[in-house]
Amino acid sequence: MSIEQAREIAGAILYEGYLLYPYRHSAIKNRQRWTFGVVYPRACSEANGGLDSWTMHTECLVAGQSDTSFDISVRFLHLLARSIAEPALARSQAQLADECASRKAGNRFLMAGQLAYEPWEEGIEREVSVLRLPLRELLAQPWRTRIAFSSGRLVEYPANPQQPVITREHQPLLGAMVITAERVHGQNNMDLCKLGVHIENSTPISSATSERRDAVLLQSFVSTHTILHVYQGRFISLLETPEEFQLAAGTCQNRHTWPVLVGYKGQQDTMLSSPIILYDYPQIAPESPGTLFDGTEIDEILALRILTLSDEEKAELREGDERARGILERIESLSPEQFMKLHGAIRELSLPDDESRHVNRSSPLAPIQGYAGKDYAVPDSLLLAGKTARVGNKVRLHPKARADAFDILLAGKTARIEAIQQDFENRLYLVVTLDDDPGREQWDERVLPGHRFFFYPEEVELLEG
Repeated sequence: MSIEQAREIAGAILYEGYLLYPYRHSAIKNRQRWTFGVVYPRACSEANGGLDSWTMHTECLVAGQSDTSFDISVRFLHLLARSIAEPALARSQAQLADECASRKAGNRFLMAGQLAYEPWEEGIEREVSVLRLPLRELLAQPWRTRIAFSSGRLVEYPANPQQPVITREHQPLLGAMVITAERVHGQNNMDLCKLGVHIENSTPISSATSERRDAVLLQSFVSTHTILHVYQGRFISLLETPEEFQLAAGTCQNRHTWPVLVGYKGQQDTMLSSPIILYDYPQIAPESPGTLFDGTEIDEILALRILTLSDEEKAELREGDERARGILERIESLSPEQFMKLHGAIRELSLPDDESRHVNRSSPLAPIQGYAGKDYAVPDSLLLAGKTARVGNKVRLHPKARADAFDILLAGKTARIEAIQQDFENRLYLVVTLDDDPGREQWDERVLPGHRFFFYPEEVELLEG
């Protein structure tokens, strides 16, 4: 199952930024795309001093044994250029341009017909895989696999002979995937190894091509990422690394990519090395009706915004990119029940442990008078260093929780206890007001003053008198 989840996440990443809201070809933000995970031709990289990398490198830790093996897949988009094959279209484009100029400025209605046949980049999904590669062979020597895709030309003949013929052409790609492994140390009859996957683009290009970004992208690996699956072994998280592996994890070098665990939480057999920073165990919300090509998608907002597009803008979507047309058709067909599912969902409720607990001095996390769901009364007093503290007592503040800038500003100040409160973590707070707060001049016993601050009991010192 983790392999399927990895491919689902990778599929969303593959088209990250493919076409952003408002999903129109004419939108400025969609005139230049493909900014994630681009592995450029080596000649292009060397020509600009390495500014655009021609490699991508992944390293991660794996605990294995004698029969450990791997499935490793490198995936990316191979761009193709869509254009019009027949010169008769040029005349129709000129006619559309003249007609557009004669209309009121800012009218986008004719953009749909005009941009439908403008040169455009699309992507073919490519994949190079090595299956059941034994760890013992990798420890002996690296494994090198060639990446090679030839050029091609696709022709689309319309049903209506009056419509132009559309061609899609892609350039050849050459490169390699190099897989390595080295032993770090042994532990409990399990070998800890560092696994590496190196991707390089050696596609030859001319000097004239290297000066044009649109031409270079046609011979680049785009949205490149790697899926790694281990048999009879487990990957070690590089984000939440157990203490015994932290030294080894610090030696892992990842360039232009970010490896994370994928699958259900706790599974350690699959990793996704992504050009986009993710947490371990990323998930696609089951309520999402489909990809919107936008990282950390906010489906409800984007769906509602799509419905607000004008008829002219929707016409441009329908006449333009196939995937944009699919988004429009999907959103327009959503039922009210499906829209409600996009409004939000609670997966789980979790609380931080004691070591990671922080407090917002001026507004802590949901302070309440009693713990919800329990018959528990907040005490009217508590012990501070063996002494009883009650509302009205004087204290000196010694912030320790590293909460915010108030920790510096309030350190050493004297204050008065105004209340004792408790939050949903069953932790007690002292609510205090500063002795030198000007607001105390407008004291009102019926309500608490506005400048209240929240401290843990161990952060205050009870003063005599």
